[in-house]
Amino acid sequence: VQLVESGGGLVQPGESLRLSCAASGFTFSRSTMSWYRQAPGKEREFVASIISHGASTDYADSVKGRFTISRDNAKNTVYLQMNSLKPEDTAVYYCKSSLSTYWGQGTQVTVSS
Repeated sequence: VQLVESGGGLVQPGESLRLSCAASGFTFSRSTMSWYRQAPGKEREFVASIISHGASTDYADSVKGRFTISRDNAKNTVYLQMNSLKPEDTAVYYCKSSLSTYWGQGTQVTVSS
């Protein structure tokens, strides 16, 4: 299993970022995919998930209305569109497959003025 997150960076409050997670080593189309994040000194927390064919999504209350999860099964990739970013969104973001306990290296998102 390999999960490679990308797209993080330093942005100002109110700006947007789009994260990507390229997956391999398992049947991506059969997997529920999720995004988690971990801020310094805090536990890793759930952000969003999308079921195998994208018909259903779920979000943490803290990101509802601002973040959108999507997937492209032809590309084995899951995305997280993050709008109206806030300083409290600063964290390392990870994607996760329901079919594996593996975690990728994550991508750093920093929201600061």
